[in-house]
Amino acid sequence: MALYRLLDVLPVFSGDDRISRLFTLVPGSDFGADALSAIDALGARTVPWSEACGRTYDMVVAASPKGDLRLLRGPHVLVPHGAGFNKSIPGEGSADSASGLDPAYLRRPDHDAPIALHALAHPDQVARLAATDPRAARHAKVIGDLTLERVLASTSLRDRYRAALGTGARELLVLVSTWGPESLIRQHPGLPARLAAQLPHDEYQLALVVHPNERGLLGTYELTERLAPALDAGMILPDPHEEWASVLIAADALVTDHGSAALYYCAARDRPVVSVHRGGGELIPGSPMGVLLDRIPQLGRAENIADALRAYRPGPGHAAAEAAFAPPGDAVDRLRTEVYALLGLAPPIHGFTPRPLPPPAPATRVPAAFDVHVETTAAGTRITRHPAGTGPPGHHLAVEHGSAGEQLARSAGLLYRRPLPASTAPVDLAWTADGWTRHALSAYPNCRSAAALLPSGRCLLRVRGHEQTYAVQVEPRSEEGRIVRIDPAVALSAAHARLVSPQPAPDSHTVLNCLIGERTFRITLRPATDTEATQVI
Repeated sequence: MALYRLLDVLPVFSGDDRISRLFTLVPGSDFGADALSAIDALGARTVPWSEACGRTYDMVVAASPKGDLRLLRGPHVLVPHGAGFNKSIPGEGSADSASGLDPAYLRRPDHDAPIALHALAHPDQVARLAATDPRAARHAKVIGDLTLERVLASTSLRDRYRAALGTGARELLVLVSTWGPESLIRQHPGLPARLAAQLPHDEYQLALVVHPNERGLLGTYELTERLAPALDAGMILPDPHEEWASVLIAADALVTDHGSAALYYCAARDRPVVSVHRGGGELIPGSPMGVLLDRIPQLGRAENIADALRAYRPGPGHAAAEAAFAPPGDAVDRLRTEVYALLGLAPPIHGFTPRPLPPPAPATRVPAAFDVHVETTAAGTRITRHPAGTGPPGHHLAVEHGSAGEQLARSAGLLYRRPLPASTAPVDLAWTADGWTRHALSAYPNCRSAAALLPSGRCLLRVRGHEQTYAVQVEPRSEEGRIVRIDPAVALSAAHARLVSPQPAPDSHTVLNCLIGERTFRITLRPATDTEATQVI
C-alpha cells in the first residue's frame, strides 16, 4: 500500500512547525477502505478528495503515479511504491512497462501539476526511466530508499524482535506474498498450512507477510479464516505497516514469490531464500527480483523445504539488493535537501535519523496440544512435536490443561499443567503438584501420565500404575556464549515415553538424552521429594 511508503518518507519533516501534513485518498483504488482506516488509526487529518482538488498546496507527496493526481495543485514529489520496479501489471498502462515507471502515468502536460521530483533508489532506475520517457526523467534523482534505511537502522534489534516473537533458538521461516493472481497466497494458498504441519514445532517458527493490497482486498477476517490451520499451529501474521520489516530482520530463511519484500530481507543480511514463483506475465526479466529468482533454489513441495534451503548458496541475495538499492546511508539527507529546496525553506537545524522499527507482536494463537513422535536412537530419545491434528498421530498426545480444549484433554496420553499467576483473592485456593496430578489421573481415565510444571522449572510427573512420583529436570545447553533452554513440556514427553515403555521403571536417579533437531539436552529423572510434591502450582 502506497500509504505505508509515505509514512516512511514523511518523517523528513519531523519537528518542523512550519509544515502541516494532510492526507487524501485518490479515488479509484480497490484498496482505499484499509488506507482510510490506517490513517484514522494514526490520528492524522484527512481531506475529502473533492475538497482536496479545490485547494493549492506547497507540495503534494505521492507513492504512486496512478489515478487523477494531476488534479491536486502544487509541485508533486513521487517516491517509490516498492523496491526494484520488478513487475508489469498486464492490462494496465503501457505493455511491458514497470509499474511505477510507466510513461502512461508519468507523462503530464505542462499546464497540469508536474512532477517536480521523482525520487528513485538506484541509478539504473533513472536510466530505465530515461529510456522510456526522457522528458519524465528530467526530474528524476537518485535519493535512496527510506524504508531500507529504517530496516538497516534496526538490524541491531534482531535479538529483541526474536524475543518479542517468542522465536528462541528456533529457525524463523518467513513466507512473503505480493498481491495479484501470481502471488504466493493466490498460487499456493495451502502452502502455509502444509509447512505448519511439516516443520517440527520446537525447531521452526513460521510467519507469513502478506502485501497490504491483498489484505485490503480480502479483509482481515476473511484472510485469517483462510489461514486458520496455519495460524492455529502458531504461524505469525505481522501487521502490514512496520511489523513485516521487523519480522524480516528476525528471519533465518525466506520463501518468496516475485514481490519486492524479499529485497529488503536480502539487503539486511545474506541468508537463505528460496522461490515459489512459477513464471507468468508480471515479472520483468533482468529486474532485481528477476536476477534473484533466476539464481536461487525453487521449492517444489512443502516436504522439501529443508533441502531447498540447504541448496541456497550465498551471493544472489546480495547481488539482487545491490541492483535495487544505491549504497545506503544518506537517503534521508538527500530527500530532505531536495524537498526543502522545492519548498523554498531552509531545512531545520536539528538532524533526523531513521526511526528503528517497533518490535513485532507474537503469534495470536499458540498451540497447546501436540502429537509427539518419539524415536529411540543410540544417541538418545528423539522428540519431535507437531501441533495436534496437523499430521499423523505420534507416540502420544501431549496436552496443556487449561489452554487446550476439553476434547483434547480427554484424549491426552500426557496431560500437564503450568503454574497459574499469583492470586489476588482474599482467601486463596490452589493445587499442590501432587494433588493436581492425582486429580488429573482420576478425572481423565484415558490419560497415562499427568504432570505439573513447577515455578522452579522442574516438573512433577505421575504415571498411572506407578507407585513412584518422579521429578523431571532438563539442563540448559551452552552454545558460543548463549544458553539454550527447551520447554519443560518437551522433557516431560521424553520422560513419559521412557516410563510407559516396556523397560523396567527406574528406581533411582536416571539420565536421559533428549534430541531436539541437532541439539541434545540432558534430562534427569528421579524420585520426587516431599517439598516438590507439595509445591503450589
